[in-house]
Amino acid sequence: MPQSEETQKMTSNRHNHSKAGMFDWLYTDIAIDLGTANTLIYSRNHGIVLNEPSIVALNMEGQAVAIGHEARLMHEKTHKKIRTVRPLRDGVIADFEVAEHMIRGMIKSVKVSWYSSTRKMVVCVPSGITEVEKRAVRDSAEHAGAKEVYLVDEPMAAAIGIGLDVHEPVGNMVVDIGGGTTEIAVIALSGIVYSQSVRLGGDELNEDIINYFRRNHNLLIGERTAEQVKCRLGSATVLDEELELTVKGRDLVNGVPRTRVVTSNDIREAISESVNTIVESVTKSLEQTPPELSADILDRGIFLTGGGALLKSLDKLIMETTDLPVHIAEDPLTAVVRGTGKILEDLDYYRAILT
Repeated sequence: MPQSEETQKMTSNRHNHSKAGMFDWLYTDIAIDLGTANTLIYSRNHGIVLNEPSIVALNMEGQAVAIGHEARLMHEKTHKKIRTVRPLRDGVIADFEVAEHMIRGMIKSVKVSWYSSTRKMVVCVPSGITEVEKRAVRDSAEHAGAKEVYLVDEPMAAAIGIGLDVHEPVGNMVVDIGGGTTEIAVIALSGIVYSQSVRLGGDELNEDIINYFRRNHNLLIGERTAEQVKCRLGSATVLDEELELTVKGRDLVNGVPRTRVVTSNDIREAISESVNTIVESVTKSLEQTPPELSADILDRGIFLTGGGALLKSLDKLIMETTDLPVHIAEDPLTAVVRGTGKILEDLDYYRAILT
């Protein structure tokens, strides 16, 4: 007996699905948190497979000799035949060619097999970037081998990553403090109601610390040392027990190596202006939020994600300033890539939030 048209369609769909499933092993679908400081990659069905610094070491011919952790070890220690480049600044691509080298190299390192190709790629971007900057991200992803590229705003990915239901008619405020930008967004009904992208993050705090040592101790320190000082001593408010650390650098007066002992109080003063700018931006965002959503935020609080959320007592300072509950996400460093990964796993469900 001849099959009905509906039965033929069902048979055809099953065949196509089976066919697609048969060849899935030839492809790698990935989600990328392309950060100023670190790049994280999530692979479909494998979770987070890479977390490396966003830095590339190049030789004199412009070829990449090291990417990620290996290049980070070379940073500020290179000779004239090798230079290190951080291709992202303020959350966006500053060096198109080097960014492509970095993305291609990182994707290559996480491929399931040497012959597999990248089919779908979801990349998160700061909410305040321009169409030209979005085009640069999309082009870099396509040149790195992706067949389909989807972009999603960082605060939206962060909200999904920490388990918030972004489709609900409920307001959630997410503050994602990264290396180059601080993303503040009020999210409801699969969209961003209000957002503010402040081009200030962990890198600016490092610069504050470098300037503090130069100004107060005549000591020149590098980015890596400043990062260590920030992580060990950095705080937003007075600590119950103040900390101290011996820091090595070069004396600017006589040019010889020197050490200086600094306290958490010193570093708090050094970064206070930048920290206050972040807190003021949160306050400004609250002022711009519609009243019904403000009521939701009063109940649910503010959610902090990103590496900057780990700055000691930052949640306490925001809580004191806004008089609202403040929650630090579990594992804030990976919140954005986890959210981007969830979007990758169910593109149809999250289609409305893609840009």
